[in-house]
This record gives sequence, structure tokens and C-alpha cells, in this order.
Amino acid sequence: MWPSSWAALLLLCLTHITLGRPSAPSKMQRRDDSDRKVFAHYMVGLTSGQTASKWALDISEAQTASIDGFALNCGPADSWTYDQLTLAYAAASEAGFLLFISFDFAAGDWDVSSVAGTISTYKDSSAQWTQDGRPVVSTFEGPSWVDNWTTVRGQVDGGIWLIPDWSSLGAAGVGNVQGSIDGAFNWESWPLAGQTSKNTDADVGYVNALGSDKKYMMGVSPYFFTDLPAYGKNWYSSSETLWYDRWMQVFDIMPDFIQIISWNDFGESHYISDIEDSQIVSGAEWYVQNHPHAAFRLTLPYFIAAYKAGTKDITPPTGDVAIAWYKTVAVGDRAAGGAVWGQGGTEPAYSGASDVVSVLAITGSSGVVALQLGDTKHSVDVAGPVAFFTAGMPAGGGQVILSLNGEPAEGPAIGTALSSSDSVDFNSVVISVP
Repeated sequence: MWPSSWAALLLLCLTHITLGRPSAPSKMQRRDDSDRKVFAHYMVGLTSGQTASKWALDISEAQTASIDGFALNCGPADSWTYDQLTLAYAAASEAGFLLFISFDFAAGDWDVSSVAGTISTYKDSSAQWTQDGRPVVSTFEGPSWVDNWTTVRGQVDGGIWLIPDWSSLGAAGVGNVQGSIDGAFNWESWPLAGQTSKNTDADVGYVNALGSDKKYMMGVSPYFFTDLPAYGKNWYSSSETLWYDRWMQVFDIMPDFIQIISWNDFGESHYISDIEDSQIVSGAEWYVQNHPHAAFRLTLPYFIAAYKAGTKDITPPTGDVAIAWYKTVAVGDRAAGGAVWGQGGTEPAYSGASDVVSVLAITGSSGVVALQLGDTKHSVDVAGPVAFFTAGMPAGGGQVILSLNGEPAEGPAIGTALSSSDSVDFNSVVISVP
């Protein structure tokens, strides 16, 4: 468990961004800066009955956040997949937005003709993301399918450009099959079981395994909590500093592409879209509803612009903003609900959770971020372009007011009672100023 004193102290681990790019691990081969793109992972399996206007709205909101496109996760069994893909590609073409299909092999077994036919149906759309003149295709897992991709390449006129997520193989395993791929996507975007922060070991491993001829797509995610017993899922990955940490690691790695996990996977609490009740998996309502995450998007115009520029020393393109994320109930040392710390972990989830409010500010110059937690007020001078700190939750809970240069925003109060389901709610709410 993290030190209990953190629950009572302001952790001014205030970290101003340094100019330029931090030194990368010495064994990592550097990536060039050509054609950098940022995508968000979009669960098509949750879109039954979704309208064209909803696709247009999601695309518009993603573009406002400077996201270049969606990776469309599709399973083989959903009857609405092709109707939704057609709507998505039409809306994206109209908006000048990019799409590519990610075939989900964890959701079921795809056959070669279906995969090739699906790619062929949409490959000529103006929205289709291409590399080297070929449609980009990805996966969620499915490494046992590696030999089938040669057949798919032959069945799709002009071939494909394949950048799968085969994270179950690990970086070395992906390196062993790189003759069959054009790049690789690393899904690992959260601290592992027993880790309080994410490191870049897997990223460095991928870059080295892929070498200079293959492209690397890095996963970036703000959060992880899931409590879905029907799916055998009940864990929390330490996320108090994750959104900040992972973007700082982007500047260490400078990958060819980034995929944000996710746009709308509400059941795993890493969504950055507005909450859409119809897309919440049954059983996740209690920890998703009234837990907005959309404010994470407000930091993306700066992070994405800096990533594409190759330096953090840029002026934020959309003005000053501060966000804060926090659990609305102090976790303490309560183990109700049986959640564990990290996927495959054995320790209780509270061992990897800290009762803090996390604050991230993007500013063009110096400013003041103020945070009122209950009766305690904190004020922190920030110099820009980015600053981050955490502050301990007040004993007994209380109100949360975040201010930037005197402009306040009040978020949900921090309470002390367990949720009605008698499980600890490890998901966060995210608030913002302005």
C-alpha cells in the first residue's frame, strides 16, 4: 500500500516540463519524425443502433482534441458491425478524419475471407488511413493468425499495411515475426500488477525489436478500473499519475504513432469520450455513470502538437487549462468487492491506490493553480507549459474546487461511504477549468 501519510499531505511533486526531449535509454533506436499520427481506440461492438449523427459528433469532438482518427475495434459476431462501419466511414470522409479497422481476435474467431472482404469494402474510402499506398490494418491480439495474413494480403487488391497488437508475445516475440508485419502496436499502457507507475521497458523493447524498418505505435491511456465478474475482470491499475506519466514517456520514446486507449470502452474506465449510457456494458453502470472523463481531452491539443513538433517547448495551441482527477470515495485500506491490484495481480487493489487528487495544468505562461479540498486550501505557482502535482484527500472527505488564475470549477465532493453495490469505486471523475 502507498504511504498512508499521503492521505493527509499535499504532495507538491510539482514537475515543470523541461525544454527539449529527455534522453532516451541508450539501447533504444530513435524514431524519425515523419507522418506522426494520433488515434483513439473505438469499440464498434458497443454501437448497436448508433446513428450517423452520433458518429459525426464523436468525430467532431475527437478533431477538436487534435486526434487524427479512430482505430475501429470490431469483433466477428456482432450483427451491426458492417452497418456501423459504413456509417463511420461516411461520417469520417465528410469530416476529413482517418479510420482503420482493428480486428478483435479476443472476441471470437475471424475467417480469412471475412477479414479480406471487410478490408476490401472500405479500403478505397477517403477516410481510410494508408501507409505506402496500402490500407492500414490492425488487431487486438490474434498472434496465432500470423500465417493467415499472407493470404489476406493476396486477397486484398493492392495488399495491406499490417500493424497488429500482439502484446501477448512480448516485444521479443513480435520481433521474431516482424517479417510478417509492417509495424507493431503495444497495448501495454498501464502499470503492471504490483507497480504504482508505468515504465517504458516494453516500449524500448518494441523499438529495439522492430528496428528502423518497422513502425512502432505506442499505447497511451489515462486510467484502468474494471469490475465485471461476468467477464472475469475485477482489477485496478494504479492511475493517479498515469495520464501525465504516459505523455511524458511519449517524449522519451517519440514513437511513429500513438493510439489512445480508449475513446469509449466504459467498462474498463479508460474512456475519454462523453459518457454514452447505451454503450456501457451491463454491470459497469455503477462505476461509470456520473464519472465524466471528457476533460482528459482538453490536454490533448498541447500534448499532440508537442509530440508532432518533436519538442515539449511549444505554446499551448488552445489556451490555458487545468484538470483534476480523483476517486469520489476514499479507498483507504478497504477491500470490499474483491478487486486486485493490476491485471493478474494477487494483492488487493487498495495496495496500489492512493487517496489523492491529481492536477495537471497546461499554461502558456506563469499562473496559479489553486485547489480546495474540504477546509484545506492549496495554491501552486506554475510556469508552463505543463505542470503536475497531487494532493492528499482530506480526512472525512469534503468539497473539491479547482481554480486556474482565479477561475474556479467545483467537482463532486469526496465522500467516505461505500457505493450501494458494496464494492469500492476505484474509477475517477475528471473536472476542468475552464
